[in-house]
Amino acid sequence: MKMQKYRSKKTIFDGITFDSQKEFRRYKQLKEMQEHGEIRDLHLQVPFELIPAQREPDTIGKKGGIHKGKVIERSVNYIADFVYCQISTGETIVEDTKGMRTKDYIIKRKLMLYRYGIRIKEI
Repeated sequence: MKMQKYRSKKTIFDGITFDSQKEFRRYKQLKEMQEHGEIRDLHLQVPFELIPAQREPDTIGKKGGIHKGKVIERSVNYIADFVYCQISTGETIVEDTKGMRTKDYIIKRKLMLYRYGIRIKEI
């Protein structure tokens, strides 16, 4: 079995693969909170586009159709571990279970606040 980055252990539960035990435990807590009516609309692995793909200009083909320009730089995305609505406040919560705050994650966290006005709740 291949050793995971940062020594996390993948876990499968309810047909869902979790990247770490910590993420799995948080899912179980959130699922229980949803069953007790504390939160609603629990979603896992929700993508947010932080920077769109950068492309060359579109061109017009020989038969008049538009050809999308070649991708120069792919989009930058952040994938939230969990997104849910806190019933008591009506607030949408974006949550990430972190064991290690990498430089990439810190930049994406800042871009989430800048682009969407969302502060990520770190667990």
